[in-house]
Amino acid sequence: MDEFENIKRVVGKWFRVYDFRMSESFFVFYCQINEETVENYFDELVSEMKKNNYVPMLRKEKGEYAIYVVRKPIVKYRGVWLNILLLIATVGTTVIAGLFMCAPYFNMHVLRLRTVLYSFIFFSLPLMTILGIHEMGHYFAAKRHNVKVSLPYFIPFPPPFLIGTMGAFISLREPIPNKKVLLDVGAAGPVCGFIVALPVTIVGLFLTNIYAVSAPETGEMILLGSPLIYTGLAVLVDLFIPFKENILMHPTAFAGWVGLFVTSINLLPAGQLDGGHVFRALFGDKSRYVSYAAVMSMVGLGFFYPGWFVFAFLILLLGMRHPPALNEITKLDKKRKILGLFTILLLIVCFVPVPMT
Repeated sequence: MDEFENIKRVVGKWFRVYDFRMSESFFVFYCQINEETVENYFDELVSEMKKNNYVPMLRKEKGEYAIYVVRKPIVKYRGVWLNILLLIATVGTTVIAGLFMCAPYFNMHVLRLRTVLYSFIFFSLPLMTILGIHEMGHYFAAKRHNVKVSLPYFIPFPPPFLIGTMGAFISLREPIPNKKVLLDVGAAGPVCGFIVALPVTIVGLFLTNIYAVSAPETGEMILLGSPLIYTGLAVLVDLFIPFKENILMHPTAFAGWVGLFVTSINLLPAGQLDGGHVFRALFGDKSRYVSYAAVMSMVGLGFFYPGWFVFAFLILLLGMRHPPALNEITKLDKKRKILGLFTILLLIVCFVPVPMT
């Protein structure tokens, strides 16, 4: 009862409580609120509750506003050394993956020092920069809104995997306070990664033309699908340096292509992906229907590119429904609605139904 009275006092500091109920795992306070001031008041409540390891959640139920309060579990996290080790390992695996793309530029000498350096500078470094900036976009957006978050965890994946990595992720260590923050954090990564991927792709396309290494006449080749933005950039570069026929894509151009493809994958409107964050912020609980449609579309595309079956399975494994923000009442402002529409446009121009054959 002492615990309940303390929590009731804190909630009553910001909202007028007219009813309540409690159980062993949570407390519920029914309140009268003003939708014009609720965002600021609830943010203050979240901040004060956080100090005592409690998490409040604002919901609207049958016309009534209810604030649920639960205890925040105590979780221990690993030190930054793990992030550093994974970063170093991923640089290594991406350099190894790049060796096979860089070898044709050095008479197929894979293990020479020049080939290794070339792979690091022209493939691993631009690719890791795109992935790193993407995750740091999430990181700084979360920090800006005082949400605790980890540094990026890179995922090394040695050859024969084509690019040497399965990407990177950050770990949010607190719930998202409201839909505005949810959209900011979700959109920041893809937008930042896209901004870096554009110049990397342009430089890579110029290098493709400058070096112009002929494709081998025999043997297996990988043909990449071209998203709309990549095709547009290729047309632009062709105006300055016309493309020669039957030449290999430069490793930097491939790093840019991967960056654009990763942007589209992350923006798929499903589960815990960045697109899931954005669509949850834009459409609330109705976003689950978009998530179902996205997974069904991936299953359909899987008959043309089997990799989509893997993506669909991972989303199903991690959960299709996105958890709500603590405050689902406050609406998005015009600026964030425009940002949400821009991320949908990014998905369209970066997506490719059949990435490679």
